[in-house]
Amino acid sequence: MNTPTEPTYTSVGRLNKLAVAAMILAVIATSGFWVFGVAVLAVFAVGAGHVALNQIQLGDERGKGFAIAALAVGYGIATIALISTLGFIPGAIQQFSQ
Repeated sequence: MNTPTEPTYTSVGRLNKLAVAAMILAVIATSGFWVFGVAVLAVFAVGAGHVALNQIQLGDERGKGFAIAALAVGYGIATIALISTLGFIPGAIQQFSQ
């Protein structure tokens, strides 16, 4: 005999607001990377992403994907900025040495 089983519901925590804010900062930093130096917002996206991951781990909240995506984008922009800065240095040294 098959007895009908009731679906089990798990308690779903609320969405971590800091993870959402980190993702928004990462998107703004990405879209404004070449304009007005908005890429500096990537630093805040990385910081907020790390704090959000910690809050999610300690509490019953969702948003781990947002936080990890913000970290990936933030670190990616930081890497691109570092490479572009290192590429600029030889030209600047040559210009100042003349």
